Amino acid sequence: MTPDPAAPSAPARRAPAGAAVLRADVTEAIRDAVVEELAAVGFSKMSIEGIARRAGVGKTAVYRRWKSKLHLVLDLVGAFAVDGLPVPATGSLYGDVRALLEVMSHVLRHPVASAVIPDLLVEAARNPEIAEAVRGALLDGQRRMAEGIVSDAVARGELTAGIDPAHALDLLIGPLYWRQVVVRDAVTGSHLDVLAHQVVAGLKAGSGPDA
Repeated sequence: MTPDPAAPSAPARRAPAGAAVLRADVTEAIRDAVVEELAAVGFSKMSIEGIARRAGVGKTAVYRRWKSKLHLVLDLVGAFAVDGLPVPATGSLYGDVRALLEVMSHVLRHPVASAVIPDLLVEAARNPEIAEAVRGALLDGQRRMAEGIVSDAVARGELTAGIDPAHALDLLIGPLYWRQVVVRDAVTGSHLDVLAHQVVAGLKAGSGPDA
């Protein structure tokens, strides 16, 4: 049906009042500013004002996205955590461990790991709210991956039932975090190979009849 040119046109649709469109480039600028601000002054002295100034935006732009500096930092930490990654499925315990170490080594090279997490852990020791939030942001995804690796290894007969995934996670991540974030030594592929063999040996030792 041909529209009648004399008929009044329908009014253009308007966005709902208050439904501001958040620009992605502004969001990224704020996240970059958070990393810089944390590296410069630490979490306790970090302020929304300082972040906004570094990002070249007003405070309102920050508060539209996050209601506090804690939520902002936790969002940043969660953005590079492994929660969205699939559990390695290489077909062997060594292969799964080696694959996870590769992923975590890459994650720990991110500026957030070196500039944000150590400072945030210090604050977590003083503030239970921060401690609980950091625990959720950092550990949930990693624990899920450790549980998947252990359960798959048990199903294949490489480990016996009863291995604690939390202990497996300690073996997997602890040495890597110490080397990359605390000591700040380079981690090569050959180092990850050796570490993977050591982790597998430790898991199997803890899976024996006398464990």
